[in-house]
Amino acid sequence: MKSNLLFNFSVNKENKTINIQREFNANLELVWKAWTEPELLNQWWAPKPYHIVTKTLDLEIGGMWLYAMVSPENEKTWCKADYKGIEINKLLSWLDAFCDENGNENTIKPRSLWTNIFTEKNDITLVDVTLKHDKLEDIETLIKMGFKEGFGMALLNLDQLLLTKNKKQ
Repeated sequence: MKSNLLFNFSVNKENKTINIQREFNANLELVWKAWTEPELLNQWWAPKPYHIVTKTLDLEIGGMWLYAMVSPENEKTWCKADYKGIEINKLLSWLDAFCDENGNENTIKPRSLWTNIFTEKNDITLVDVTLKHDKLEDIETLIKMGFKEGFGMALLNLDQLLLTKNKKQ
């Protein structure tokens, strides 16, 4: 088991992208499942003390993952991911948005085009995440909303989940 897992977070203002590279102590198949199966996503996607409730997840191009991020006070913030590209165990791409509980987009908040590339070497899986934006202001808004810290905390949740799942195998 590797103890110093890679975690890079960078912003490219010229390309209007955020890039996150993160390694996990798990094989590719398990990490892929954690990113694509609602019962696993619900356990790690939100930074604590929040949690996720998936309403629907239709993993196909043109499908959607509709979920709520639920606060400790039971306040729900609805989000969706419209799937744009799927190559099992290799690539997962979606256009995200804040929305209502029926998936109707909030056009005031920024959207991000996520491209997640999965690779494995020696039972360490690297997920290379790129978020592309139309405007630099969208990146600045996400950063002000605490995206870096929140997503980093969620990835720590994923570490714990993968550790638990690896012990059961």
